[in-house]
Amino acid sequence: MHSRRHILRQATAAAAAAALPFSMQKVVFAADARRFEPGATSWRTFDVTTRVEMALPEGGAQVWVPVPSIESDWQQSLSTSFGSNGEAALAHDASQGVKMVHARFQPGTATALLEVTSRVRTRDRAVDWQARGAARPDASLAAAWTQPTPLIPTDGLVRAAALQATEGVQGDVPRLRAIYDWVATNVHREPSVRGCGEGDVNAMLKMSHPSGKCADINALFVGMCRSVGIPARDLYGVRIAPSAFGYKELGGNSEKLAAAQHCRAEAFVRGQGWVAMDPADVTKVMRQETAQWIRNVDHPVVKPVYDKLFGCCEGNWMAYNDAHDVVLPGSSGRPMGFLMYPVAETSRGRLDSYAPDTFGYRISAREVA
Repeated sequence: MHSRRHILRQATAAAAAAALPFSMQKVVFAADARRFEPGATSWRTFDVTTRVEMALPEGGAQVWVPVPSIESDWQQSLSTSFGSNGEAALAHDASQGVKMVHARFQPGTATALLEVTSRVRTRDRAVDWQARGAARPDASLAAAWTQPTPLIPTDGLVRAAALQATEGVQGDVPRLRAIYDWVATNVHREPSVRGCGEGDVNAMLKMSHPSGKCADINALFVGMCRSVGIPARDLYGVRIAPSAFGYKELGGNSEKLAAAQHCRAEAFVRGQGWVAMDPADVTKVMRQETAQWIRNVDHPVVKPVYDKLFGCCEGNWMAYNDAHDVVLPGSSGRPMGFLMYPVAETSRGRLDSYAPDTFGYRISAREVA
């Protein structure tokens, strides 16, 4: 690991902010290059930048910005650089190893500045359902990823839905498909939900017509899988480039990503390992890709995505972490159900992460050679 400090000269929109002292650090992550040889799809490299610039009330403040914690055969974290006019450092939560940059601002600071840039490599991923490898969930993996969480129970309404979806179905892959189909056809995306939703599965199932956004819908998928013994997890991240599918809603405008967060899901399949799943994006295409709300997975607009997102996903997205109930180091507030957005606390309490304009942050991505 290598670190350095120097003075970063950077112009900002406000002259007063530009004049503030701004220190910079860079952390280079060691990666096992043998695990990341290019396969059927090419790697793409992105610099993803989150910039926080917010006026502070009297009293100190803290800011936490998530950075990639996922290493896999479809994502590699290369480095993270960060600069601030406060005291900033790379930090982890106490139990799950979630990476973030944590900045503290002393009382009397008028404007808090924090800029974080993570360089990642990503690529498309797809499972070959006909190929069978040696991947098997060991006891610790199965135990960790079939457990309930406060927002994702595995009993009650969740287990009832899973048993209904999988009634008479044998085998993990057929059961997985049955749960994917049930979620895609029985839950709808609700655009009026703020951000990516709260991920409260029971609250959603108590609705007469269950609905939400990706953190809700894919959390339901994960909970249903866990309730019947299939290890599953959410991955929390952000769309960083347009979609090759040609669907506007499945990509990100690289200059304006403050509302491009997206939660995907995975299930662990014996013989395959972790497999990508995204029923939430199927519901998004149904609801938002045509003038008329489509409820049919066989519709020509929906079917390509419905077929692909059972086992595949695009490399136009960066994962931050797979953690639930994240305790932010130094925070006096409640744990986060998930960490996918910047978080800030001032003397007046925790800011609204779902309101980037009033919070004072923006996210952008740049593809590099």
